[in-house]
Amino acid sequence: MPSFQSVFLAAFCIAFGLKLWLLLRQMRHVWLHRDTPPAAFAASIPLEEHRKAAAYTLAKARVGLLGLALEGVLLYWFTLGGGLQWLHDSISGVVSVADSQPLLAGVGLLLGLTLIGGALELPLDFYRQFRIESRFGFNRQTPAGFLADLLKQTLLGAALGGPLILLVLWLMGIMGASWWLWVWAVWMVFNLLILTVYPTVIAPLFNKFTPLADENLKQRIEALLARAGFHASGVFVMDGSRRSSHGNAYFTGLGKNKRIVFYDTLLSQLGPEQIEAVLAHELGHFKRRHIVKRIALMFILSLVMLGLLAALKEASWFYSGLGVASQTDATALALFFLALPVFMFPLSPLMSLFSRKHEFEADAFAAQLTQPGHLISALVRMYRDNAATLTPDPIYSLFYDSHPKAAERIGKLESYATQPRDLRPIQV
Repeated sequence: MPSFQSVFLAAFCIAFGLKLWLLLRQMRHVWLHRDTPPAAFAASIPLEEHRKAAAYTLAKARVGLLGLALEGVLLYWFTLGGGLQWLHDSISGVVSVADSQPLLAGVGLLLGLTLIGGALELPLDFYRQFRIESRFGFNRQTPAGFLADLLKQTLLGAALGGPLILLVLWLMGIMGASWWLWVWAVWMVFNLLILTVYPTVIAPLFNKFTPLADENLKQRIEALLARAGFHASGVFVMDGSRRSSHGNAYFTGLGKNKRIVFYDTLLSQLGPEQIEAVLAHELGHFKRRHIVKRIALMFILSLVMLGLLAALKEASWFYSGLGVASQTDATALALFFLALPVFMFPLSPLMSLFSRKHEFEADAFAAQLTQPGHLISALVRMYRDNAATLTPDPIYSLFYDSHPKAAERIGKLESYATQPRDLRPIQV
């Protein structure tokens, strides 16, 4: 019977080999189709813009190759290379409380693991922002703003993550065999709390949100919300142009804190009818209960994963197979979340399929509430302005794309345009 170390090494090679193969396929496919836009977009996307999207995708993919190499080296070093054991020993030596205060040492280990990974990835993030995004005309961020965001993200992560890790480790230590159920309950409450306070507490730390000022557009939106039976705490405009010229819109929050947010860049790119159609799509996610379904799926998966961790935590072969001699609650958590993505990556198409299904359903809702042609024109404008590739590799898309391919999405919307409104698919 193969050892767990052999099983992990095989899974590691399969996962990273598959990621490399997919990325190279994507690069080759985009390159080969850079001079041939899909027929559905020949009249709406100029060849020059299609080539720009291909170049943008390829530039990001080249950096993705470096990111994949860094990810693989880091994972190997932290596990089979003994890096996690080294970090555990270093934290214990600096804190000098590993025996008397294991909770504090455990928090230090997990936060240290996160900081090391983030610090090593920082040069790639900086290059993406100030070389690639700037080269293609999207970057509006300054180095000072970039560093300020990084500092705020780090402090916020420590302020939220530190106490959460401490509570989890404490529960693991005192709740006996049922600790994982208690941790699951804490995780559920934590996520629901974050979703509730994010619009009013967390998001304003990074962006300015102002109520929509355009009265004509506001009236159109309020009428659409009434037709959809949706109640929100407001429609807001976010100053996305501070960092990028990319445009977007999203729905956020739970309960009375539900908000609809438009990037200011999107409002400058689209007309009122297109904005209304984009909003109808976002409302479709709410009316089809996609947010609730995603939360439910996350909770189900987290329960299964914590149950698996509870079994592995007591197995000495789990630690030794991944290069760790110190069997603590903190090292168990670290090893589990380092190793889990290796085994889960081949299942990525299932999650992507789940997400793409939701996007099709939200489009169908928008086609019922507004004219499909308006959403089509909005999507085409967003594809063009965001330099989104129209020719992704099909297998790469199967693994990574949370949204349907552009041609498929437009084709489905065009089919709705030929149907009477009351025959278009919708569930509310």
